[in-house]
Amino acid sequence: MTWSAKLYSTFEQERTRPVRDLVAAIATADVQTAVDLGCGPGNSTEVLAQRFADARISGMDSSDDMLANARERLPALNFELADIASWDPAQTFDVILANASLQWVPDHASLYPRLLSKLNPGGSLAVQTPDNMEEPSHRLAREVAASGPWASKIGTVKHPPRHNASYYYELLHEHCSSVDVWRTTYHHPLAGGHQAVVEWVKATALRPYLTPLDEAEKEAYLAKYLEAISQAYPLLPNGTVLFPFPRLFVVAKR
Repeated sequence: MTWSAKLYSTFEQERTRPVRDLVAAIATADVQTAVDLGCGPGNSTEVLAQRFADARISGMDSSDDMLANARERLPALNFELADIASWDPAQTFDVILANASLQWVPDHASLYPRLLSKLNPGGSLAVQTPDNMEEPSHRLAREVAASGPWASKIGTVKHPPRHNASYYYELLHEHCSSVDVWRTTYHHPLAGGHQAVVEWVKATALRPYLTPLDEAEKEAYLAKYLEAISQAYPLLPNGTVLFPFPRLFVVAKR
């Protein structure tokens, strides 16, 4: 199951709100160059370009579909196909933004310092990662994967390890002039009820579970997952589910 810009953008307003908060917290002055790692359909790059209108902004992503949407949205900017894990540009930047992308990349102990090395003096690394592996949406994805007839295919699927705020502060503070770390839980009202929760998660965290399955298995897995989600999240009288989504933020200034 490849990345789908259309599916991801279904909840664009909700997905963009955290990056607005993140970019607003960047204190670096006189930004001339900035890059968006894992730019997706360009919504985060657009926020970056609005904040630093005079800077040379670029973006990169590992998905052709996402890049096509980003280029259509922001035709004046440069976007490239690349993998964050092997990204090694010759130039350095005043701002490196990574919004909801680094959680897919392993070995943060080496990744974050490597990204810092790509900053100019006084530059900022600004990162937001979902902090929801123990939320019902993710816990139930694992449980359904391990308990169904598809368990031999996806029962042991694992996301790269997640870390807490203290981990990132300890990792970065010796290399930076300042490190700001915080956690925010957004409560998104999803008008589509429990099916909307499934659609949200299907665009991101369910991808590793759905990719190995054939179409019949995908349909059965999603039906079982929807059943579990319906028990985990209360449906409000107006048919809305208030979907809590915790996120971890790091702004590290070199």
